[in-house]
Amino acid sequence: MQSLQAPSAVVMIRPHAFTSNPETHGDNAFQTLAMHAAPSVAARAEHDTAVAQLRDAGVRVHVFDDHGDLDTPDSVFPNNWFSTHPGGHVAIYPMYVPSRRRERRADVIEVLKQEYRVQDVIDYSGLEQDKLALEGTGAMVLDHIGRVAYTVKSNRADPVLLERFCTHFNYEPIVFEAKDAEGRNVYHTNVLMGIGTNYTLICLDMITDPERRTTVKARLEESGRTVIDLSHEQIAEFAGNAIELSGRDGLVLALSSRALAALTPEQIATIEASATPLPLSVPTIETAGGSVRCMIAGIHLSRR
Repeated sequence: MQSLQAPSAVVMIRPHAFTSNPETHGDNAFQTLAMHAAPSVAARAEHDTAVAQLRDAGVRVHVFDDHGDLDTPDSVFPNNWFSTHPGGHVAIYPMYVPSRRRERRADVIEVLKQEYRVQDVIDYSGLEQDKLALEGTGAMVLDHIGRVAYTVKSNRADPVLLERFCTHFNYEPIVFEAKDAEGRNVYHTNVLMGIGTNYTLICLDMITDPERRTTVKARLEESGRTVIDLSHEQIAEFAGNAIELSGRDGLVLALSSRALAALTPEQIATIEASATPLPLSVPTIETAGGSVRCMIAGIHLSRR
């Protein structure tokens, strides 16, 4: 079963210079200092195991090595610098901090053009000169079926640029403020919500405005999805940072092992009604403040 929401092919970047990025520590409350003496080696092993598990499930994975000749500690999270869209459209994004701007790679886009039908590439990255950022499917959680871009207000999601993206790519922006249990601003939307074909994982309690919270819940339910309401504690375990993919035997939900362990049996049963949970163990990578969703750039393009 192929779903418009759940791509059957993805891009992943194999890290060679991974570490918890000091440049992003200021506004990413999910970041911790790396526990591992050689975080790069550990992160690479976690990445390789995750790739093997995804391929075993029938997901097509394009792997690109980040050889570490540039200072790109977050390169394992490619979903922030580009996205792909049905109809052959690709977007390239401006990033908030300098080290993340170095992650953009022409070779990745070239492979997409060779393997898939790419009609146009819209490159917003020049707007970094104007101090604008819109960090891809980290900043926006896209409902590809209902054409909605759910976006948390942050310095990683400029409102003018969001409007421009939504006009180009035909999405409706739904913007809201969100804070964690300690009252800190949420830096990326994809840590608090993930949209599957038939369900949504979201911590509604993190949306600070009660009216906005009601609106978001209503829009998700209008799309026919079951809303799985996550707790602050579950979000801290990266339970919202998951991505649904189309595998060989149907839909799978790729998420981290600790995220799956944080879910209740009832929540897992709701997911299992339409998708098979696929837990990936990425504890070292999670010290950088992102989890499985951040590691995966979905390919919503037709193969040549």
